[in-house]
This record gives sequence, C-alpha cells and structure tokens, in this order.
Amino acid sequence: MHARSTTIQAQVSSIDAGIAHVRDEVLPALMNVPGCVGLSLLVDRQTGRCIATTAWDSESAMRASEGQVRPVRDQAAQMFGGGTAQVDEWEIAALHRDHQTPDGACARVTWLDVPPADADRGIDVFRSMLPTIEMLQGFCSASLLVNRTYGRAVVSVTFDSREAMERTRAQASGIRSSVAEQAGGAVGEVAEFELAVAHLRVPEMA
Repeated sequence: MHARSTTIQAQVSSIDAGIAHVRDEVLPALMNVPGCVGLSLLVDRQTGRCIATTAWDSESAMRASEGQVRPVRDQAAQMFGGGTAQVDEWEIAALHRDHQTPDGACARVTWLDVPPADADRGIDVFRSMLPTIEMLQGFCSASLLVNRTYGRAVVSVTFDSREAMERTRAQASGIRSSVAEQAGGAVGEVAEFELAVAHLRVPEMA
C-alpha cells in the first residue's frame, strides 16, 4: 500500500469551503480512479495548514494516477485559498485501527528523520510500540508512512476527540522519544490537527 500527501497552506477563512469541496467533489472523483482506496483530510484552523492524504493499493497505481489527480489537486488548493501544493509520496508501512473515527476526531502527527538504512528497524520499532500507543486514552488508530529514498517517516495517531488528544500529550512525548531513539532517528516536527474527512479503506497492517 502507498500514499500521496498534499500539503496546502490555506487561508483560514477558506477552510470550511475547502473541506466541503474535498468531501463533496474531490473524494467522489478520486474513488473513480483505479487503485485509490480512500482519502483523509487534516486541518489546522489556527495556522491554515491542511494535509490531504490519498491511499493506493500499489505504487504503480499511485504513479499512474498523477495525470488524473493533478487538476483535482490544483482545484482543491484554489478552494482553500492556498498557493502551490507540496506533494509527497510514501509507503504505508503499518496501520492499526481500533475503531472508526467519530465526528470531532483529531490527530497528532509526528515527522521523523530516519536514515534509509534504518527504515526497516524503524518500522519494527513502531510496530512493537503499537500496544503502548493503543493504551492512550481515546485512541482510534495509528499509522506509519515511510519514504525510504529521502529518509523520512510520518507517524499519525488519531483520537476520539481533541480533549483526548490533549490529555495524552505527556504520554505521547515519552513514546515518541523512545521510538526515535530505538529507530536511530530524530523527531523533526509534531503537530495536531482536526480530522475533517476520514474515508480511508486501508486494511490492518500492524
């Protein structure tokens, strides 16, 4: 399984219009593209940072879709009032889902730098930590995306509510440090988002 993430720096005043466009126009269009298995949208209403992630059943399907996806992506960026979108491609290395996300769900996203030679070790470390992550109050799901070429990884942990996410910050910090240390990587950034659209059909990959 693979994923393509699109980061848009939106105008805060345009976020609701952008969410509606992704939900009502982008999602139906992408689900008609061969190999697409869903889409999620994270938004930060304070900073305007929005991240749409599409999941694909193979790398070849993801790459073949670029021509169809590009105009859809450009139009979405316009609806958010943003400029040129940043696009990244990933391997979906692990995903564990306890239950479907409810309305009001939020996600904490951690970007890590992991030497390409240590990518497999990092994946094993993340999987070994899943039982601990799952014990966090309000846990819904966790995923790990990896770009082996550039030595980058992204961990996303979704919670039932913003309150649950905020209550787990101290625990998550300890887990994050442990994962980075054991994986031989370094934490680059941590950010928290509202999960505005959740329509991923990625199977369990823990």
